[in-house]
Amino acid sequence: MAETALTLAELRAEAAGCRRCPLFRNATQTVFGEGPAHASVMFVGEQPGDQEDLAGKPFVGPAGRLFDRALGDAGIDRRQVYVTNAVKHFKFEPRGKRRLHKRPNASEIDICRWWLDREIAVIRPRLIVALGATAARSLTGRPVTISRLRGQVLPFGEGARSLVTVHPSSLLRTPDEAARAAEYERFVDDMRIVARAVPAVRMAA
Repeated sequence: MAETALTLAELRAEAAGCRRCPLFRNATQTVFGEGPAHASVMFVGEQPGDQEDLAGKPFVGPAGRLFDRALGDAGIDRRQVYVTNAVKHFKFEPRGKRRLHKRPNASEIDICRWWLDREIAVIRPRLIVALGATAARSLTGRPVTISRLRGQVLPFGEGARSLVTVHPSSLLRTPDEAARAAEYERFVDDMRIVARAVPAVRMAA
């Protein structure tokens, strides 16, 4: 196959057999991105979680449901955006019957950037949104302090722009209810920036 797959379907099929790093050994399956083949906006998360690993789809667990709600509150139609992860296999450590999320390391992020680069090349989004530090690290190739760049629409590559915000899972880890509500509203505000930057993803009136 050519360096860059001709279609998203070809790329997804190729990724299903990925053995580029050791994470495939314990994961159920590759969890590739999902959404329109030429979406105007691409959201990049960290990695699949437990439910995503089992379902084979990104952002379907608790963080995904919160993400969907925030998109809706910001007036964004999820069907119009492409959602993927920086790392395509679930990294975890067993804890009894549970599988606890373990953050990908720099090597795993860099190796899996091979797939993300190809998703970007095929889809050619106008705006790429990094959800959290791992996604930002993957896109920029270096560690990123979210608080310094959050909410800024910046140039990215040829004709695209980028925006950095938190990963929705961070909201779920906020123990105080009032603080969690405030952080959710701030996250929705970031999604509203996305909607203003690329009006094509807004819900129909």
